[in-house]
Amino acid sequence: MGKVYLIGSGPGNEELITVKAVRLLKECTAVLYDRLAGQHVLNYINRDCKVYYCGKEPGCHYRTQEEINEMLVKLAKEGHTVGRIKGGDPYVFGRGGEEGEALFKEGIEFEVVPGVTSAISVLSYAGIPISSRGYAQGFHVFTGRSAEKLNLNWDCVAGLTGTLVFLMGLENMEGIVVRLVSAGKDINTPAAVIMRGTTSKQRTVIGTMENISENVRAAGLKSPAIIVFGEVVKLTEVLNWYEKKPLFGINICVTRSKEQAAPLKERLIDLGAEVTELNAIEIKELTGALDKYIDKLSTYDYLVFTSVNSVNIFFDQLLERRIDIRRLKGQFAVIGSATEKALLKRGIVAGIMAEEFVGEGLRDKLIKAIQPGHKVLIPCSKNARDVISKELAEAGAEVDIVHIYEPIIGRLREHQGLEDVDVVLYTSPSIVKNMIELVGIEVLRGKKAVAIGPITERELINNNIQCVVSEEHSTEGIINKLLEVYKNRR
Repeated sequence: MGKVYLIGSGPGNEELITVKAVRLLKECTAVLYDRLAGQHVLNYINRDCKVYYCGKEPGCHYRTQEEINEMLVKLAKEGHTVGRIKGGDPYVFGRGGEEGEALFKEGIEFEVVPGVTSAISVLSYAGIPISSRGYAQGFHVFTGRSAEKLNLNWDCVAGLTGTLVFLMGLENMEGIVVRLVSAGKDINTPAAVIMRGTTSKQRTVIGTMENISENVRAAGLKSPAIIVFGEVVKLTEVLNWYEKKPLFGINICVTRSKEQAAPLKERLIDLGAEVTELNAIEIKELTGALDKYIDKLSTYDYLVFTSVNSVNIFFDQLLERRIDIRRLKGQFAVIGSATEKALLKRGIVAGIMAEEFVGEGLRDKLIKAIQPGHKVLIPCSKNARDVISKELAEAGAEVDIVHIYEPIIGRLREHQGLEDVDVVLYTSPSIVKNMIELVGIEVLRGKKAVAIGPITERELINNNIQCVVSEEHSTEGIINKLLEVYKNRR
């Protein structure tokens, strides 16, 4: 018998999922997720985990609640560790209680992992504190999905002095306003509606109970959205920190391998962007490739690294073999600042570095340093461009190229795509080719493209995908280019 975790994934922003939820998702062998949980949560599940999309679109459920309950029971009885991923918190209008009851009746162990509820977090991201001294001493949260049938004492609700929050009520907003005003709520009460809060598509409309419906219609807001009534809405002019970030409102697709995506992803999120991670490339380590070179390590005058992957895999393979790195006597040469930093993490300073993100730059520097008879080791990708070894050999060097890894195409999960993406980042020609195969060239032509370096740019142009290129061929260069492109958009 397996176990089920009812997991709240938060309001939609990937970084608002809890540490415990991330840990448990890595252990799950099957997950069921809703639309409001978002694609981001799937970044934390293991490769072999079974994934089931449950939809839960307004008025159009991909699976009924009864079917979901049955699936949870079935998967648990098959021995799976099941993650039932729900937007917000499982117990805040999330029907998690019904799922827990169904599991209890079948004698299946379950655990609830609370999530950050949108009722509070979405307001925070719009600069509206749900309570604040002098404005609201308390708050009340209601479901607005079926306002016509809500069993509410509207006279009582209208008399409340704190903040009123209605979830899932956009389609019924006019009815909610009418009932509150008819029950005595001041028509001048400040009001706000926040669409898709905490994400790149967040939009906030401000008004009063008198005009909020009209303002929302004019702005074209759609579900999911949260309705807020109360004096705290006035604070948004002062406290709206999120929408002031330089990359707010932009969904950026990072296409690197999972291992390399994290640093870039974190920088973009800090700048206000929402990041869609689509690992168009995976790194397959070629075990045993170094074996015949191990005894020669101390004879090399230069060790040349052309990527972060080559550094990490090379030193990891030495560590697995318990090879003392003090056997490496030669100088180290690298391409780019990222590769240099990867080498520094191993306690080694590169003697030669090409600032440009291309092999030609490193080749030119090495040619000046190489002497006849020098021995050079180049651990690299099986698909690496050979722009260095030939000229080094012509200069009299003995060059050994060893392919220690192979980039292979990534894979999409069901329902994973670029619907909300505004910008796609490309960091190599192989990623361009893989993205075309994974999502289709027409989809990519409809997105803004940013390339790292001229070689990646050439591959995009060859496929008739227009792009901008970072002058600095590095992660920081990509970020600077994005900031430059979007600096005047407001």
